[in-house]
Amino acid sequence: MPNYRGGRINEEFKREISSILQNEIKDPRLTAMISVTDVKVTKDLRYAKVYVSIFSKSDDEKKSNFEALKSASGYIRKTIGQRINLRHNPEIIFELDDSINYAMHIDELIHKVKDK
Repeated sequence: MPNYRGGRINEEFKREISSILQNEIKDPRLTAMISVTDVKVTKDLRYAKVYVSIFSKSDDEKKSNFEALKSASGYIRKTIGQRINLRHNPEIIFELDDSINYAMHIDELIHKVKDK
């Protein structure tokens, strides 16, 4: 019988981190829309890689939002530890996910070729 615990933990972390980012973090440096695209928690529950997409007008704004998000990782970790009862409270590592921008770029290229 397969073990689905890892997937359930990943989805629970994704939902809770999204909720924290939307409702609880009041950092004025977070000006762009941030979307949690994926979370991967290691099997030993020590680390959680959180993939985020940041929708902003400029690259400088994206970088400053990402740095603010990294600095808020301690607060997010503490809050997750209070909400989710696990043996270990994983260290949160944020990674920038540009797959949505890449998909939009590929879509533009397909439309250009299609129009010709």
